Amino acid sequence: MQTYDFIIVGSGSAGSVLAEKLSASGRFSVLVLEAGGTDRRFYVQMPLGYGKTFFDPAVNWNYKAEPDPGLAGNADHWPRGKLLGGSSSINAMVYIRGAREDFDAWAAAGNPGWSYDDLLPAFKALEDNEAGADTWRGVGGPLHITDCTNAVHPLTRRYLAAGQQAGLPVNPDFNGASQEGVGIYQITTRNGRRMSAARAFLRPAMKRKNVRVETNALATRILFEGKRAVGVEYQQNGETKTARAGREVILSGGSINSPQLLQLSGVGPSALLEGLGIPIVHTNENVGANLQDHVGINYTFKGRLPTLNQVLRPWWGKLLVGMQYILLRSGPLSLSMNNAGGFFRTDPTAARPNMQLYFQAFSTVIPKSGERPILTPDPWPGFSIGLSNCRPSSRGEIMIRSKNPRDYPRITANAYSTNADVDEMLAAVKFVRKIASMPAMAEIIEEEVLPGPSITSDADLIQDFRKRSGTVYHPVSTCRMGPDAARAVVDPRLKVHGLEGLRVIDASIFPDNITGNTNAASILTGWKGAELVLEDQK
Repeated sequence: MQTYDFIIVGSGSAGSVLAEKLSASGRFSVLVLEAGGTDRRFYVQMPLGYGKTFFDPAVNWNYKAEPDPGLAGNADHWPRGKLLGGSSSINAMVYIRGAREDFDAWAAAGNPGWSYDDLLPAFKALEDNEAGADTWRGVGGPLHITDCTNAVHPLTRRYLAAGQQAGLPVNPDFNGASQEGVGIYQITTRNGRRMSAARAFLRPAMKRKNVRVETNALATRILFEGKRAVGVEYQQNGETKTARAGREVILSGGSINSPQLLQLSGVGPSALLEGLGIPIVHTNENVGANLQDHVGINYTFKGRLPTLNQVLRPWWGKLLVGMQYILLRSGPLSLSMNNAGGFFRTDPTAARPNMQLYFQAFSTVIPKSGERPILTPDPWPGFSIGLSNCRPSSRGEIMIRSKNPRDYPRITANAYSTNADVDEMLAAVKFVRKIASMPAMAEIIEEEVLPGPSITSDADLIQDFRKRSGTVYHPVSTCRMGPDAARAVVDPRLKVHGLEGLRVIDASIFPDNITGNTNAASILTGWKGAELVLEDQK
């Protein structure tokens, strides 16, 4: 059995950063255990290829949530990256940090060092923003962020104009002074290739002698001596292996896998563990609880102007954009499907936005089985305006079903389980229709396809968004951070309450969800977490 200073479980958005930062000085040895395989795959590296990875078991855990009464009984598909880079290797690449108020609330809840002003220097240090440096943006860091202003589909300008006509300002940078408004999204790509956490952080670290990355290595149990974590047991190629950690074991499996591994290892809710015959190392009722996620829906329209459908659907169009991508690393395949978006308030008296918008210059009403139909859009000119809630009040949980580490945990999302979440989504979908009714959009809309003009009453709108909504893949808070061991899993230094030598560093520690896509804040958590780990080394 080999011993390393640090064992990191998971090579995703946070784990990749940890591997780079903890190994940089050469002082410490680092083992990274990744349950999946390589990220060197064409559809991983090609930005719009995530339509192909959406159901691909070679790179995706393909979790399924429990049937959800809030979603009209639907069992939601929960993709999660199972490869180097984790979900940053299969996500939609939109780069949103979150709002100042989100992080200030974390600090105010008793987590010193996590306010926006505390974190801004770290955000700027990790970024290499093509839009250039300013008060808020960083350049020269490992993570390249692409400014898509000149690359988006022409229809995007009409969306921005309609947003303005509906009362929203144009916002040139959602990571700048404020979030509110409509604008073009920045994405994590570089030279037309996905800029995952693996590409930005892990690959450079893997060149060092003090870093070892084991792929297809499923962590099955944290090894404890008393209350101290001393190593990890894992399965690889049909063998059970163990590795020891001289300093710390760090869980970076994300909001599903981190609580799962804690529970499998005897850290979690006592009744759950006792019922499954798992010896209790430490009781904490919060492990796997407090699940928060963003839930979204698309409104889809048939247009009078060409959209990406006319390019991406026919064989000659696929050939054209394929050649454009392979030869020039440009065109639709080099972008996210979300060209633009924004943030707005469903209640004008609210202090800040509570809803996020997405604009897509194509439509996929007619699905193709086995893939997210991004690469096979509808045969007519269509586009979608989507939205998701930013800080819903509904809470769910993620709990193991058995002591078998290969059994997927039970994901109970509880979407729209509070009246507040239903009320704000009702107001939000009405606002989407308002944007579509503005002159800049209305003059090019042939008809609303989904949900369609017959859906007008509040009851019908609510029934529709319950039936058609789903996760937008931002689960957080299942190992949440807080000073009180009775209400949290980790303390403000990300150490697991009541145990030694063990931290959780990934999006599961978010005390509450953030306003926007979660990947940037997950990467930030890895960066900040690494700083905390290094500060604590004697």
